[in-house]
Parts: sequence; C-alpha cells; structure tokens
Amino acid sequence: MNDTIFALSSGQPPAGIAVIRISGPSAAHALATLAGKMPLARRASFARLRDADGAPLDDALVLWLPGPGTATGEDIAELHLHGGRAVVRAVELALARIEGLRSADAGEFTRRAFANGRIDLAEAEGLADLLSAETELQRRSALAMAGGTLSRQVESWRANLLMLGARVEAVLDFADEDDVAALPADFNLQLDVLAGEIATWLDRPHAEVLKDGFRVVLAGPPNAGKSTLFNALVESDAAITAPTAGTTRDVITRPVALDGVPFIFVDTAGLHEGSEDAIEMIGIGRAHVELDRADLVLWLGPEGAGPNGAWEIEAQIDRVGHSAKQSASHRLSAVNGEGLDKLRHALVATARKAMPKPGEAALNTRQRELVSATYEGLVGARGEFDPLIIAEHLRIARVALDRLVGRATTEDMLDALFGRFCIGK
Repeated sequence: MNDTIFALSSGQPPAGIAVIRISGPSAAHALATLAGKMPLARRASFARLRDADGAPLDDALVLWLPGPGTATGEDIAELHLHGGRAVVRAVELALARIEGLRSADAGEFTRRAFANGRIDLAEAEGLADLLSAETELQRRSALAMAGGTLSRQVESWRANLLMLGARVEAVLDFADEDDVAALPADFNLQLDVLAGEIATWLDRPHAEVLKDGFRVVLAGPPNAGKSTLFNALVESDAAITAPTAGTTRDVITRPVALDGVPFIFVDTAGLHEGSEDAIEMIGIGRAHVELDRADLVLWLGPEGAGPNGAWEIEAQIDRVGHSAKQSASHRLSAVNGEGLDKLRHALVATARKAMPKPGEAALNTRQRELVSATYEGLVGARGEFDPLIIAEHLRIARVALDRLVGRATTEDMLDALFGRFCIGK
C-alpha cells in the first residue's frame, strides 16, 4: 500500500458540496500541489486549487489529516469542492496527473483502515451493512456492529480463552510440580460460564432476516386471490391479475418496509396436480422451492392443505360463495381492504420477534459459523481429561475468534467483503 489513492467520497454530483478524499504517503504532496501550500493540520482552510499548468480549478475548503490517527491510518487530505460535475471531473483529472496517485478501487479506503488496524473485520462488515441499510431496524443493528459491539465481546471471550489456555499450558509444562500438577477445581465451571455467554449470542435472531427482509410467501391453488393480495400488500400492481386460472406462472418478489420492518413478499404460481403445461409445471416447481425458503407462508388454499406453520388465509370475502375456513388466521378482502390492516399488523409483530431487537448486534452467517466453532471447542474441552486434547480444543476456539475479527483470514474473503463498498468508501 505504498501508492496513494483518491476518490469522490460524497454523493454523485451535482450537489451543493463534493468531497474528494486522498489517502496515502503522497497525500501531502498532492494537497500542496493543488493548493499551493500546506494548511495547518486538522483545521479547515480556504484554498484556490490549480492544476499542473496553473489554471484555476475551484475555490475550496481543504483539510490536512496526518496519520496514523485517521480513518485509514494513513495521511489523508480532503478537498471540499463545489459539487458540479465539471468541477469534480477537473479536480480528479488534476490528481490523476500527479505521480504516485491513482483512483481508488471499490472499498479500498475501508480496506486500508482494516489493514492498518483502525477497524477489525466485524466492524467492516457492520459498516458495509450500514451503507446498505434501508430501514431503521437495519440501520440501528448495523450501527451497533460498526461501532464495535461484537468486536468488544470477542475480545472479552478471547481474553478468557487465553487465560484458560495458560492454565492448561502450565499443567503441560510443569506437570512435575505439585502446585500446578492438575487443572484448578473450577476450570470446568469457567468453561461452562464462557460457553453459556457464547450460546446466548448463538440464540439471537440471524442477521440475514434483518438484512434481506422477513420472507412471506403467498401460496395456494390457481385463482385463490394470491396475486390480488400480493399487490395489496406491496401497494403496487406488481403481479398480473385476471379471472383466468394460471395467470401467475413464475415467482414474483417485492421488498417492502412495513412500520420500519423489512419484508420480502413472494407471489407464486397456483399449486395443483395434473398440469400438462411445461411452463406452468416449472412455475409450480419454483413455488415449492419458495415454500421451503419462506419465513412465513400465507396459505390461500383448502384449509389444512398448506405447509406446517402456515397462516390460514380466508381470502376474497367480498365474493359471494367464497371458500370459508373454520379456523382462519385472517379473513380479508384485498379488493375492498377489509382485514388487510389487521394482517399487516400481525405480520409486523411476527417479523419483529424473528429479528434482532432495535440496536442489537446480530451475527451473519460467517460470524455465526465461527462463533459456533468457538462454542464447540469449549464444549469439546469440557468433556476431556487429557490436557493435550483440552489445549487443542481451546486453540481451535481461539483461532475461530481470530478469524471472526480478521486476525486470520483469506484474501478471497476480503475481496468479497470490500467489493460491497462503493468507490470512495
């Protein structure tokens, strides 16, 4: 990382202000080249920026932030420009002409922050989720992760593991001395306490349901009113509705936020036996796949014929002779709106229970697998008597925690993570 990078770090122009960030060993040289002088550190200063030929580029506020106490851990310069496209482009071209500078790749500023120890991997993942957050619940959970809630917990677990490991190593190294010939009497109790703390995190709702949305699948036979209800829930004519059976032949999904809770609503092809239409059969097959993926199924078919745990929906109650249900979870008409608000409120209440509490950090799949590996290491150590085997279980548990925060990781995984960020972040 000996090169110096630059990028627009604010929103795309035109805008009132545009911020270009420069990070790396040549940041001071770049700032002095464009501004004609170096401003005082960490104080906003006025400067008339000029290109290599002396032509004026813009009147700007500039900031000089010497490392390592910066966002990336490197020297940083910021140019606060007028936010027109032509201004931004001219300054970017002038920076590109300076030797040692290049445009940043996606997520490269954050990757440098990670490489220089300013943030760990769990915090970087939280920041990525924060940048993509669309609801208040997503924002607050991502903010907790980006702020280090999980990282601080991991450091506490790791310190306890190191202490436990040191006790085992003492037995292995000095087994011939009486005062350390055996593990302390409370050793297993300490294992149990640490494993219990970790288990509480594994019991929390998954981050994916918050990030992706609570997945609600509408299912039932043709002409049961699925697409009409789907359109009402997403408040859009996303699905074609018609009296003809089999109108919906593919899966239709729409993300929607209800009371700040993210949902994915899924409309599916009508389920029935005996179709000879090849395209319809493909749609029915995809519908069955969606039933397996669902967090909740709204069943609009014959009572009792839906998947286990599905809500029985008595739909089309505005129609004379509609199919009544004895134990319907909800009775509604997507046409006149009767019962829709009650269904929406019930969906929000159910989804909230399946999601992290507001501001609570939640584990994603990668993090959950590593925390699970730590828990399994502790459980494995608890059931052993041989200090060598106990030490190995504790080592496996510690390595999993190191991987969680990025002390041990792979370039491929880092590329995938930081590729989620925009240019300039």
